[in-house]
Amino acid sequence: MFKDKTLLITGGTGSFGNAVVERFLLSDIKEIRILSRDEKKQEDMRKKFNNNKLKFYLGDVRDYNSIEGAFIGVDYVFHAAALKQVPSCEFYPLEAVKTNILGSDNVITASVKNGVKKAIFLSTDKAAYPINAMGMSKALMEKNVVARSRQLRSTDTILCLTRYGNVMATRGSVIPLFLDQIKAGKPITITNPNMTRFMMTIDDAVDLVLYAFKHGKQGDLFVHKAPAATIDTLARAILELKSVKQNPVLIGTRHGEKLYEVLVTQEEMAKAIELPNFYKIPSDNRNLNYEKYIEKGVEQNFIKDAYHSHNTTRLNVKEMKILLMKLDIFK
Repeated sequence: MFKDKTLLITGGTGSFGNAVVERFLLSDIKEIRILSRDEKKQEDMRKKFNNNKLKFYLGDVRDYNSIEGAFIGVDYVFHAAALKQVPSCEFYPLEAVKTNILGSDNVITASVKNGVKKAIFLSTDKAAYPINAMGMSKALMEKNVVARSRQLRSTDTILCLTRYGNVMATRGSVIPLFLDQIKAGKPITITNPNMTRFMMTIDDAVDLVLYAFKHGKQGDLFVHKAPAATIDTLARAILELKSVKQNPVLIGTRHGEKLYEVLVTQEEMAKAIELPNFYKIPSDNRNLNYEKYIEKGVEQNFIKDAYHSHNTTRLNVKEMKILLMKLDIFK
């Protein structure tokens, strides 16, 4: 589907953008455009790949006029630009609103205006039952993507969503932090040993985006099934892989953190379509005339529990080490 096509990645200098570029650059794709606001990261990426298929556009999704031109002639869009750090968004929630909600809306507008075939919007498990500003802003981004999708014609841009758990070893995540602490001769610090998180590789993340590009319908949300582990298990697996004999040091929960993360809510599970590796949650396309559904309404079945990191497959230390060894950072 990408042969001779142009793909635009917002926030493309991040971990997701680099992974997508590595997957596609040597394929028969015509062009990959990287839209971001950090010229230093763009220069690093330009030197790293050194390929004429890769084009760079400087702009900020908060400013529509700065990004609109990058969408001209684009076939597909992957929207990854976001504020992702939970504590930072807790201290500056309006900044999360500007980037994660208003910025994503600008991407929708630019996509529709320029006739993009399909746009995929990256979300997070923190958007399901959100308790922090980052998750709340992503939840509203999801709601807005679905709402905008309802207003589009059959010939307009198809808007879809993907929702991830933690992607291992991405910039700003806990695994690079643990490795930096070990390298500096400091103890590994953990917030709560019983806290669980989904464990996904960057390849899993890219696979989910590709599935959404190929199969997504208007307003669909796709979720990747993934195993989970406690933070204590993750820390001990890394210590064993690095042959370091120490115990993690408990520092307490940070601002806005959950004990476990939810990828699919109980309400979404009532209508979710289970696929071998994913869940697909179709959008609710009813309108506001609820009277129409009095006789034809379907009662939702809420007997299924939410899909979260406490009830998915739980990895032990040995299994966690095997998964970690798949990461470039440990090879």
